Amino acid sequence: MKRPAASVQAPIRKQRSILFAKFPPGQSPQACAFLSSVDHLEVAPREQPRTIGVAYDLHDHCLEEIEDRLEDQGYHLDNTLLSKMVRALIYYVEETELHNLGAPRRPLKRSQSEAYTHAWERHPHGDHDDTPPEWREYK
Repeated sequence: MKRPAASVQAPIRKQRSILFAKFPPGQSPQACAFLSSVDHLEVAPREQPRTIGVAYDLHDHCLEEIEDRLEDQGYHLDNTLLSKMVRALIYYVEETELHNLGAPRRPLKRSQSEAYTHAWERHPHGDHDDTPPEWREYK
């Protein structure tokens, strides 16, 4: 995932939970120990079984990167439908936030709608009447 150029930016702090599969048992303490060696990543066990908590700045890490790192090491994440949907939503939101950080702060035109108006006028669409003007005014 592409990160925006480094500059003085306010931190975007994220706190997420990572849920592991039931088998093999005992993954969460091992994963907690593994992730604690990663820079700019806070890891803590959670009260729920098979769950660890991670806290990070979005400029440094994202959940998809962290979970990919875990899967590369052989850990098995929970693959229930709800977990997959929540995970996909978080991936999308974080990717969108990173994309928006790289976007220009102000619109390129004075009015954003002005850009769409000019594009609409130049684009061939079905709202134009090809009838000659003298035939349209015929009475």
